[in-house]
Amino acid sequence: MRIEIWADVVCPWAYIGKRRLEAALAGWDGERVEVVWRPFRIDPMAPRKAEPLAEWQIDPLVDEALSACTPDGLSPAENATRVSRIAADAGLGTPFGAVWRADSGPAHRLIALAHERGGAALQDAVVEEVLKAHFVTARDISDPDVLAEAARAAGFADGGDLLASGAGTDRVREDLLRGKAIGVRSSPTLVAGKRALAGAQSPEAMTAFLRDAADTPPERELPEEVERLRLAEALLDKRDPLGALTLLRPLLAEHGTEWSVRVLAARAYYHSAQLERARTELESLTAHSPDDAYLRLLLGRTLERQGRPEDAAPHLRLAAAMRQDEE
Repeated sequence: MRIEIWADVVCPWAYIGKRRLEAALAGWDGERVEVVWRPFRIDPMAPRKAEPLAEWQIDPLVDEALSACTPDGLSPAENATRVSRIAADAGLGTPFGAVWRADSGPAHRLIALAHERGGAALQDAVVEEVLKAHFVTARDISDPDVLAEAARAAGFADGGDLLASGAGTDRVREDLLRGKAIGVRSSPTLVAGKRALAGAQSPEAMTAFLRDAADTPPERELPEEVERLRLAEALLDKRDPLGALTLLRPLLAEHGTEWSVRVLAARAYYHSAQLERARTELESLTAHSPDDAYLRLLLGRTLERQGRPEDAAPHLRLAAAMRQDEE
């Protein structure tokens, strides 16, 4: 059974959740569990060069930025006090807490690369070193040298060099979009199949989650292309057409003639205001399926947005007539 932990390494609850899951797994007597870490960003606007966290927390917009990592509606100060106490109880030591507002993007790339290179065990070791650097030894985990040191300590000797090469960028970008598509909204969130557990809950709650996931019959595994298409559609439904197009890019390259791929791409072009691309694709689609009311409607609206009402009118009339016939 695979458990995915969607978490940001600058979220203290991710570290506490890691310890609580470890406690749950220590007493687990069920099937073997593989734990894989996936990225989540609570502060995607963090500067590339880290700045003192205390200065940033003065900003009134911080409450909103940290809400994905602050349970129960606590203020950052109240949350920090609570976290320190709980972290000590979890064996993470004192003092506990970050001192830098650090961009976690490079750390997420390192963690993804560790999984690609050495699987779940190496990845877990890297996650541990990164979290320890950020929350225990108060290092700047946006610093490539700090991350390279963490990688070496975890047994990932060439992690720093891979990170410097830019490797892992596409993987993390796609994973972040995948997390958004499946509805991950907070750090940490545990996902097993279609089941999710949000927050760094108690070991007992995590054990119950593991048992529930283990007792649930696994769903039929879909081909990677079908899964990617579904995730792209979910992003479009969440009003992220650019994210949908990012996930569609490999499908457009390899399966660009597939009807479902083309229709979804046309929708994403339209909703991301790439109107000329949308028009070109929709004209081709309607030529092959002239009685598709939805495609006619979308083509008409595309032409309207391009400032071509006379060209749009016939398509809109046809779409309306087709829908009346269906009723």
